[in-house]
Amino acid sequence: MNRRIFLVASAAILAGCETTPPPRPVFPDIRFTGKPPLRIDAAALDVERVFRSTLQTPQVEHLFPVSPEQAMEQWARDRLQPVGTTRRIRVRILDASVKEIELPRTPGLRGAFTTDQAQRYDATAELTVDLMGERGFPERSITAKAFRSRTVPENITPNDRERIWYELTEALMADLDAELEKQIRANFGFYVMS
Repeated sequence: MNRRIFLVASAAILAGCETTPPPRPVFPDIRFTGKPPLRIDAAALDVERVFRSTLQTPQVEHLFPVSPEQAMEQWARDRLQPVGTTRRIRVRILDASVKEIELPRTPGLRGAFTTDQAQRYDATAELTVDLMGERGFPERSITAKAFRSRTVPENITPNDRERIWYELTEALMADLDAELEKQIRANFGFYVMS
């Protein structure tokens, strides 16, 4: 009888203890100011968001602390610097998607003792940079695309998942930045002033 009272009292005490989750992390914007801007002979910069998220499964980019789309727009504002008096730089964000793919789990008793990778996140970033002439037609144009993938374990915390998402966007953008700079320098010729 005493043991039963002890167990009930212990359960009541444990139920009364509130466990507050750790605070949600705050992530800074992903910036590209660590590299010198690409100075281009143009008077202005326009960014167009052609990509539209479905906001439905399996798309999850809208849940990211810094979405690929936000990072791509920031890339354009940080890396492309108009220094001319005519022409316009037009950046079009074509794809900024991230798909969540459920992964198979270990079945049966063995699965109870195995921590599987539960989801894979496939991220794609694609954009074009056009140098638009005074008549509104592209004088130079490039397209660059990057792809990154990352898996997470089934026991991941919400805060760790957000950290993984942030790191995935950073890695995706580092790849895209390198490809864009290479193509701009190779194809924009004397329009690149730096």
